[in-house]
Amino acid sequence: MSTTNTGFSWRKGIITVIMFAISILFLMPFIWMLITSFKLEKDVFVYPIEWIPKQWHAIENYKEVWVGDYPFWKYYLNSIKVGVTTTVISALLSSLAAYGFSKIKFKGSNFLFLIVLATYMVPSQAILIPQFILYRQIGLFDSLCGLILLSSFSVLGTFMLRQFFMGVHQEFIESAKIDGANHMRIFWSIGLPLVKPAVATYAILRFIWTWNDYQNPLIFLRTDSLFTIPLAMQKFTSLSGEFYSLIMAAAVSAILPLLIVFIIGQKSVIEGIALGGVKG
Repeated sequence: MSTTNTGFSWRKGIITVIMFAISILFLMPFIWMLITSFKLEKDVFVYPIEWIPKQWHAIENYKEVWVGDYPFWKYYLNSIKVGVTTTVISALLSSLAAYGFSKIKFKGSNFLFLIVLATYMVPSQAILIPQFILYRQIGLFDSLCGLILLSSFSVLGTFMLRQFFMGVHQEFIESAKIDGANHMRIFWSIGLPLVKPAVATYAILRFIWTWNDYQNPLIFLRTDSLFTIPLAMQKFTSLSGEFYSLIMAAAVSAILPLLIVFIIGQKSVIEGIALGGVKG
């Protein structure tokens, strides 16, 4: 018995070491990017690589990125406005739609849901021109408000959350109806708390998708002061193409909010995955 346990421990230890080595390989580009952002420009391509810089230039590099000729803090504010607002609206609308499709039965509800799902099969690039023309006509072109509305409803979010709402026992809904609660009260007091990990998981994913979105800002924004981080990165790279230390500092700054959001919300993500696994 002890031999079996020892053998199992050895296998587990070897697998752990292998997975740790693989994770280090995956992290190497990020580590290089982070260290490069701390270096003088002349030390960036020194061979062999200096993993610990002899001369630190972090303050100057990040100061140039944040408050220099092309200040990143302005574009951070734009991305935060768009990302947070889009996430809140999208999570709310997707939750309401998911509850409606899963718990409110009406004639043609399944057919209507299939139509909603069918829109997901249409590539976003195929509707860019109609969206562009529409936004020009209604005055939402070149505005953060228009950019927010583009991503405020998600078919994927509705489908994903509907699966979780379907796991809420109908007895809870019927008991609340007997007590005189309407569907809105049931949604806020019973449905939403029970699927909160799933909603939090979708909200985190929605924020990441919105923060990294390059296509919509590129098409629907023209004013430099309204640019989001992906567009700012592209322009900053073209202006500072000779200075890799500054580009790496800008790249670290761009992904930092995503790391913070994931670290804060990782518990909810794990709970959402576990909830989906139990449901399955």
